[in-house]
Amino acid sequence: MVETEKSHPESPAERRGTPAVIGRAGSYSKGVARRQEILDRAIEVFSERGAEGTSLRQIASAIGVSHAALLHYFSSREQLLVAVYEQAESRRDTSRMYGDSISAVDVLVKAAMINLGVPGMVELYTTLVATSLAVEGSPAHTFFRDRFARIREELTERLGMEQAAGRVRRDVDPSDIAALLISASDGLQIQWLLEPSIELERTLETFSVLLAPPTA
Repeated sequence: MVETEKSHPESPAERRGTPAVIGRAGSYSKGVARRQEILDRAIEVFSERGAEGTSLRQIASAIGVSHAALLHYFSSREQLLVAVYEQAESRRDTSRMYGDSISAVDVLVKAAMINLGVPGMVELYTTLVATSLAVEGSPAHTFFRDRFARIREELTERLGMEQAAGRVRRDVDPSDIAALLISASDGLQIQWLLEPSIELERTLETFSVLLAPPTA
């Protein structure tokens, strides 16, 4: 991954290369395990019911814990939703699963198709992105700001490697293409929510044609 200048000290989690924990993990291993159990169950609940119109108290009831127990780990509904999305996303990290064996376009295509296969995941994502724009410094704002920066950096590096290998045209800036790919993927997933007949996979794969080096 390309090293970038940081304007703030790295957290211990960042130095280990692992994401920071959203919410409170608890002081002991039992607390960490309990938090993980709550997250696992919450993912199932959101897959079944979606995220809209569900209060923290209703979520606690559906998960099978007390409202107080849920508040011990997550201080707000937004914080829990962000943690649920982060947990679900970490399980389907296509960049980590495939390494350098697939292209930047394929990374986004596979990630988008996995999203579509998990009930409620695209809805949760769009809800959280909208929430992140409302209040600067909120859990959703911080998470998605850092997430977009990380994905742009990873795709930029991957595209640069593909350019060096002659698989992607060299007359385009890889960082610009990375931002455009993310925008296209997110935008098409929103369109798919409104019109499921949209062929998201085929449409995203068009970028492979557009980015191919020109033939002599």
